[in-house]
Amino acid sequence: MWKPDQFNYSRRLSDTIHIGNLLLGGTHPVRVQSMANTDTNDILTSVEQCKRIVEAGGELVRFTAQGVREAENLKVIHDMLRHQGCEVPLVADIHFNANAADTAALYVEKVRINPGNYVASIKKGDPSDYTDEEYELEYEKIKARFIPFLEICKKQHTAIRIGVNHGSLSERIMNRYGDTSRGMVESCMEFLRICRSEHFKDVVISMKTSNTVLMVNTVRLLVDEMTAEGFHIPLHLGVTEAGDGEDGRIKSAVGIGALLADGIGDTIRVSLSEEPEAEIPVAKLLVSYICERENHEPIVAIENILHSPFEYKRRKTYSAGNIGGDNVPVVIATMSGHHGIVPDYRISGLNLISALGENFPLYSVNEIHELQHDMSEIKFLKMSYPELTPLILGILTEKRQDIVVLLQTNHKNGVGEQRAFFHALMNVGCDVPVVVCRHYSENELQQFQVKAAADLGVLFIDGFGDGIMIENEGDISAEQINSVAFGILQASRVRVTKTEYISCPGCGRTMFQLQSVIARIKERTSHLKGLKIGIMGCIVNGPGEMADADYGYVGAGRGKVSLYKKKECIERNIPEEEAVEKLIELIKVNGDWYE
Repeated sequence: MWKPDQFNYSRRLSDTIHIGNLLLGGTHPVRVQSMANTDTNDILTSVEQCKRIVEAGGELVRFTAQGVREAENLKVIHDMLRHQGCEVPLVADIHFNANAADTAALYVEKVRINPGNYVASIKKGDPSDYTDEEYELEYEKIKARFIPFLEICKKQHTAIRIGVNHGSLSERIMNRYGDTSRGMVESCMEFLRICRSEHFKDVVISMKTSNTVLMVNTVRLLVDEMTAEGFHIPLHLGVTEAGDGEDGRIKSAVGIGALLADGIGDTIRVSLSEEPEAEIPVAKLLVSYICERENHEPIVAIENILHSPFEYKRRKTYSAGNIGGDNVPVVIATMSGHHGIVPDYRISGLNLISALGENFPLYSVNEIHELQHDMSEIKFLKMSYPELTPLILGILTEKRQDIVVLLQTNHKNGVGEQRAFFHALMNVGCDVPVVVCRHYSENELQQFQVKAAADLGVLFIDGFGDGIMIENEGDISAEQINSVAFGILQASRVRVTKTEYISCPGCGRTMFQLQSVIARIKERTSHLKGLKIGIMGCIVNGPGEMADADYGYVGAGRGKVSLYKKKECIERNIPEEEAVEKLIELIKVNGDWYE
């Protein structure tokens, strides 16, 4: 029975499925894909955008199909692409309309359905709890509608994706499990069980949310559940509503990279609020970087039996000044910058200087005896996992609360080696604070953002790390390095230092010019440190995916926007040209605005 190795990288072996002529899963490469943001009623624009995605390296292209008419248009788009020599498999994205799924299955290589809205609830408008009988009755209703769809897919050799979104779980699942990882997993598993009973095998699964911690823990739980039931279904990975620019790249690399590091994932889509073809280079970079870990030197370690990969629980440490304990993770800079968020510490020679100007010594393992006799309030010890000898471990486990470890790694699988260090500490009850450190040699900013986020974000999602330090030998400024460090902490949901924008990538359902609206809202609100603002093109996943946002801007119809405070819709159907100002007013009225 397969389970992820916390320390040694190997890919989960899934079933191989067919999506047209494309083989997915098994020993085949992790496939990269994107989603068009065009309306399929605009045939020519859809075709041209699809070709740009393919030219960028996309191996699958998805289109939204709101209804039967849009699904019918996919046939025209498909035929036109084939006539022009473009053989990329097409995927139809379906919400709410099972009839559209039936139609799309006739014309494209794969259909994505959302279990949360595949059929309407039998208790629509009734807030009472589901009885066991009602719960089963709705499941039978799902089967009755889903099985005919599977029959069409069998006949047409059409693959499907069961795409569970945290923001759109069904009333039935929410009633029994809430908006939890367990609810998402159960929503998926009951559809998988129907597929198995109907002998339908060309299935892919996705479990998506804008919350990276929830997304990672949910996929891990799903894999564990599938393994127990003998399913080996390929997995599609993605973080929904990741945003644009640096934030979107870091957030995607943190969430997707954490699972790829576990060996999980057969295809990925990096969702950016930019042109779809911009997603492909990021996805390819992420996949190739993680796959470099194959056949690495084995890491010998013992997994701590109390550590759970299915829920976030921060490792308990003592406080050394403002590091560890209940303090937010700190950022240590290795170069001096002049702009941006001020780091908590910076390295100067053999010392660390705090933001308050305090000086603390920095030692190596070879200087451990000098460290022991140093009377400074905080001593920093730079070391790696291979240097964790019984002597050093004993010193770190002594009842003293003045050491902070700066954890280095040069291993090909640095994530695995640094995990091994934390598990070794937990196995002996050592509560020394640890700052995770990585070193790069990058001249291109996107490369640096993606690699650092993939390497370091997973450790914070796992509950490890009391700080972060990133070094780079290359053409990346001190301000850019610090911005990435703070961005990783925010994307990992352990420290909020700037406005977070939960924005979707846009598709044919989007009700306004997404990229220009995001730019306008950012221009007006980026100084509001610590706020979360959701910017969603439509209501399909909007209110659900931005449920933990402070404010929401959601497309309600062509040229119309609804505004939210938390989960509550405050004002509906505002003309688009007034909506940004109305959003600012809403923030001001609630006391969250400052100049």
